[in-house]
Amino acid sequence: MTPVLIIGAGKIGASIAKLLVHSGDYDVTLADRDAAALQRMAARAPVRTRELRTSDAASLADCLKGQAAVLSATSFDANPAIARAALASGASYFDLTEDVATTRKIRRLAEHAAQRQIFMPQCGLAPGFIGILAADLARRFDTLDTVKMRVGALPQYPNNPIMYNLTWSTDGLINEYCNACEAIVDGQRREVQALEGLEHFALDGLEYEAFNTSGGLGTLCETLARRVHTLNYKTVRYAGHRYLMDFLVNGLRLGASRSGRRQLKTLLEHAVPITLQDVVLVFVSVSGMIDGQFRQITDARKIYHRELFGEAWSAIQLTTAASACAVLDLHFDGELNDGSHGFVAQEQVPLDRFLANRFGRYYAIDRYAEEIPI
Repeated sequence: MTPVLIIGAGKIGASIAKLLVHSGDYDVTLADRDAAALQRMAARAPVRTRELRTSDAASLADCLKGQAAVLSATSFDANPAIARAALASGASYFDLTEDVATTRKIRRLAEHAAQRQIFMPQCGLAPGFIGILAADLARRFDTLDTVKMRVGALPQYPNNPIMYNLTWSTDGLINEYCNACEAIVDGQRREVQALEGLEHFALDGLEYEAFNTSGGLGTLCETLARRVHTLNYKTVRYAGHRYLMDFLVNGLRLGASRSGRRQLKTLLEHAVPITLQDVVLVFVSVSGMIDGQFRQITDARKIYHRELFGEAWSAIQLTTAASACAVLDLHFDGELNDGSHGFVAQEQVPLDRFLANRFGRYYAIDRYAEEIPI
């Protein structure tokens, strides 16, 4: 079995560990500084556990001995240290970060990768699968005009004033709402403001809103530079959510400082309950020229919460973990990058191979797609 180290025993890290270990092909070690979290996980799945503080370079290096890969499911600010340790050990590196600056650091480290050692950040839902899907649609066009990418992790039964429940990392949510966003506007790469660019649309009879958030594009701005007129990523929410979050982030200036963000995190975690009853909405629309005709191709998918291994899994938990497991699995099956090394972007993953993968197949359900001449 392939030895893999997962760092971070939180909800997503534990989910990744379960998917890999239950596949029967991976020898999984789960590392975290929280001994209680490791004990809970060891009682539920046959994984090895190691107590680890990522700030301890010697312990991190020891954990990586004999590992074929490491997957970071911990805080994004720990990822550069984990990637440096992976580089030294020869293990391939994967993470879930949406933080743009962290990805740039990982990419620089990847320039020194050994043969068949890859560095692949941003392996979740957005960034992650959304980039794989958008790149596949874009490749069908002779020339591109517009690429719109929309993702929402939404409560299935919203019943509070902000029409939202916490379904994943609160820190990640706040980063999305506060940090600058990449986009291509009128053919030029630009930074746009989070929570701006509000739009509304309907799907299956439900009204949604979407607005700029940070990190979801991954490396697509660079990949599609000078090839597309408009490229943007927006987060989907139920109507009314953005107005109230803008009041907190910008009106009360809670997004302007670290202390303000800490206050916002405390506020959200005390006032907004967590739910496992959610739905993930993935929506990509691409327009451009095909055989001399101006066309639009749209792909929309809904993935719902479900039960796996006798436990309730939220949709965001499943989609994030499944995407990370799928690209790791494709790498070890030799289907990811033809044996090369270094940095691998999400958009390099073939969509058909991803969806045919045993982990990627969770994205192949509840799909709506159409091609529309315009």
